Amino acid sequence: MTEAPLRVLCVDDEPGLAELVAAYLERDDEIDCETAVETDPKEALDRLEREAFDCVVSDYDMPGRTGVELLSAAREYDPDLPFLLFSATEPDAIAAEMVRAGVSDYVTKRGGADGYTALLRRVEHAVEGEGGRFEAASDGERGRDSGPKPTADPPRDPSRDVALDGVCTVAPDGTFEFVGEEYGELYGYDPDELVGERWQRLHPTEEVEHIRTHIIPAVMGGERWTGTSTGLRADGSTFAESKMVTTTSDDRLVISVSEFEEVASGARADD
Repeated sequence: MTEAPLRVLCVDDEPGLAELVAAYLERDDEIDCETAVETDPKEALDRLEREAFDCVVSDYDMPGRTGVELLSAAREYDPDLPFLLFSATEPDAIAAEMVRAGVSDYVTKRGGADGYTALLRRVEHAVEGEGGRFEAASDGERGRDSGPKPTADPPRDPSRDVALDGVCTVAPDGTFEFVGEEYGELYGYDPDELVGERWQRLHPTEEVEHIRTHIIPAVMGGERWTGTSTGLRADGSTFAESKMVTTTSDDRLVISVSEFEEVASGARADD
């Protein structure tokens, strides 16, 4: 029996752009896909309530409701719905929102034809469950050497989620592009002090080597890395950090972090 085609909802307040995204998806030889188009986030949400879709591709900046707000509302109907942002809004401006809402992936509109090619591959990965989410790690995901992965994911327990509130983005050249206030405070810096600095500044030498050889190659290969690492504060002290690292289609790193001891204490209090 032939598998049913993927159903993708394309949401953009610019009708021409929504139709263009839909056309690219339907013409791609590697994805058997049928699309639907909505230009009003409210109408899109109503449609998600009525119909089943395998994935949503949405703009971020839309009248009445942002793409992230649409995602938050849509996940009330389908908690596991893959949801990609295809937007001209810079990822550093919405990094915290993407992490907290659990956006599956982000692709920039400013890449021309390459941007649409990246979008096609990201849709495919998200539907296959390979894309992960811009989200906090659960206790079961932490740890550099946690052993083999289970063959099936255990039921998700929201009370065990880790709140990774410090967010930054790192440009392809390795320098901080956006630094949230909470991220800077964790390391003892004003955010403006870190913008333009290299990410290596916030880790001891031995940790820099581990990040370079293990974490970054995995992330740039399309994986989402979650675990613990060692942070270096402005006063020279070190601390264990619980971290999530992922990437956008234009090779920017999105990093979210919290102090591991705070995370562990919070988990114990919930037990």
